[in-house]
Amino acid sequence: MEEQFILRVPSNVAERIERLLNENNASSSEDKSLDLSFREDGRSGTFMIGNEQFPASLLDLPCVVESYKTYDDNSLIKTADIGQMIMVRESGDAAPDVIEYRHGLTPPMRDARKRRFRREPDLNPELVSRVEKDLLKIMAGGTADNLDVETAEQEEGDENARGANKKSAPKPAPKHDIPENLTNAGEADGSDSEESDDSV
Repeated sequence: MEEQFILRVPSNVAERIERLLNENNASSSEDKSLDLSFREDGRSGTFMIGNEQFPASLLDLPCVVESYKTYDDNSLIKTADIGQMIMVRESGDAAPDVIEYRHGLTPPMRDARKRRFRREPDLNPELVSRVEKDLLKIMAGGTADNLDVETAEQEEGDENARGANKKSAPKPAPKHDIPENLTNAGEADGSDSEESDDSV
């Protein structure tokens, strides 16, 4: 597997890079070099093409993008999972204030974080931290702080359930005495007679 990233540049810079890559003799081009350097934070930096500088930002993509190579135009070989993008901006454009890019790379992934992914549940941060502390105490061999309250409520519920189980089961309703040899308003059962034979 290789380590890859996506370089997104303005259209005029893209034309210059394409011209630089397609020329056989790079020394004849005005754009003689490409350079990318980052500051100490690792998220903001500078992209240089020739003598011109552009601000750049390293952003996380909202989803992983796979890249492939082919040698024979038939079989594809996966080379990397790409999770970051370097976005080069024009000098006047404002820097993004987030580290995760809002959109994916293709139009269907526009605003992907909001439209396509499950929203984070609305949880009380105090409740989450309290449960986390209790879990850490339990894993360390101790007991949770709120265990007494929950155990008392659970024991009361168990006692109520036990009391409901101790109640006597209802007696079945009494059956009325019906003579076994009479069916259909007092007619004799003809199942044993020769008249009910289906073979005739």
